[in-house]
Amino acid sequence: MGDNVDIDLLVNCTVVAIQRFRFDFVNVSAISTFNKTEIVGLLSDIVERKDMDTNVVAETREFLTECLFPSPTRPYELPWEQKTIWGFIFGLMLIVAILGNAIVIWIIIGHRVMRTSTNYFLLNLSIADLLMSSLNCVFNFIFMLNSDWPFGSIYCTINNFMATVTVSTSVFTLVAISLDRYIAIVHPLKKRTSRKKVRIILMLVWILSCLLSSPCLVFSNIITKRYYNGKSRTICLMVWPDGRYPTSITDYIYNILILILTYGIPIMVMLVCYILMGRVLWSSRSIGENPERQVESMKSKRKVVRMFIAIVSIFAICWLPYHMFFIYAYHNNQFTSESYAQHMYLGFYWLAMSNAMVNPIIYYWMNKRFRVYFQQVLCCQWLLFSRERGNSMNQNSQDLKGKFYSIRRQTLNSRHNWNRNTMETHVDVKHQSLYDESNGKGIIETSPAKTLSSNVKPKAITIVTYGNDNNKIVERKMLRA
Repeated sequence: MGDNVDIDLLVNCTVVAIQRFRFDFVNVSAISTFNKTEIVGLLSDIVERKDMDTNVVAETREFLTECLFPSPTRPYELPWEQKTIWGFIFGLMLIVAILGNAIVIWIIIGHRVMRTSTNYFLLNLSIADLLMSSLNCVFNFIFMLNSDWPFGSIYCTINNFMATVTVSTSVFTLVAISLDRYIAIVHPLKKRTSRKKVRIILMLVWILSCLLSSPCLVFSNIITKRYYNGKSRTICLMVWPDGRYPTSITDYIYNILILILTYGIPIMVMLVCYILMGRVLWSSRSIGENPERQVESMKSKRKVVRMFIAIVSIFAICWLPYHMFFIYAYHNNQFTSESYAQHMYLGFYWLAMSNAMVNPIIYYWMNKRFRVYFQQVLCCQWLLFSRERGNSMNQNSQDLKGKFYSIRRQTLNSRHNWNRNTMETHVDVKHQSLYDESNGKGIIETSPAKTLSSNVKPKAITIVTYGNDNNKIVERKMLRA
């Protein structure tokens, strides 16, 4: 450093640093008599002292770097070409995330048929993702892109608080969904979660998330850094009683706690739940003839579980690099001074925030009802919406109606054929008589005997007629082998 810096600049920066950070153990008047080697040795002793506050040491190092090697721009400020590329990438992600989650909220709130217990969980997840995208991601991206926080101290507190609240709410909601599906599939005889109980669970989720995020309301603050060349930048961060990132132990413990409670433990719980559900849905064998209703129910449950497995898996993939980056940066702080570190952080942050964008896409891809409503909003396919809505939402009712009309049609056809011979027939399991009110004559009466099935033919059918006085007259019997 001494060979590349002018002696006058080196002396001036050293004097300013000593006066600014109040290093009383150094004689300022004697510095002008030092040569380059002695000044460099003095500065090395200052930044490596063990009895000094680590925050002061970090600020001294940063000040000396900027003073000795002044930059025409603020530190960590990207060129406009890179800003344009990152702005396009983040802008596209934010548009999809905000629009997609807003549509999901409209689908569930605006349509009564979609207000199921499971969909209430998805509604809460979409609300958290929407708040994260609109109230946190936009402002954090501007801060990281320009290396400056222009939104003031109040919104700095709100921003840090909402960041932790929304992430915690999303994770806890996914855990609640996993436990709800686990009970419904692995323990089907237990009472299902009612809508009222779902609302209570979601309220507890928000309360727990707010408690976990409460330190952000107390310790969030802004710091303005001024450099030797007259430039300055403002930073929004957590200032703890023992300092701030990256030297605060309290900050490190709090971030490790957030990592464990919002990533480690939830991922383990959800993994166990879906493994047990998979054993029931894909490894179990049905007893008996495996009726059609049981098969359809199993297929429906598998589709729902596949969708939630995709949501949880993508959540784990999106957030893992972000958490690992901060742990590594805590233990290797010099890494953050590298030119590529800011691009890595932007990339990992984009991946984490894109989780809010992916969830609505999963709903559209893997859920037929959501797909119909998305098509109505995005593609304006009103005719398709009506047809798909009728097919998907009233499938059970249509099946029952179809069976009813089929039986009715067969009965009417049978009556029509017998009416042409002025006689009406009917085969019944029990001893019954059906009177034809249209002509008052023809009827069939069966002998009370055995239950008939499609593989067993009746041995005898008695055909009777009625006279005008409704007296029964047996005409003949037809015997069958």
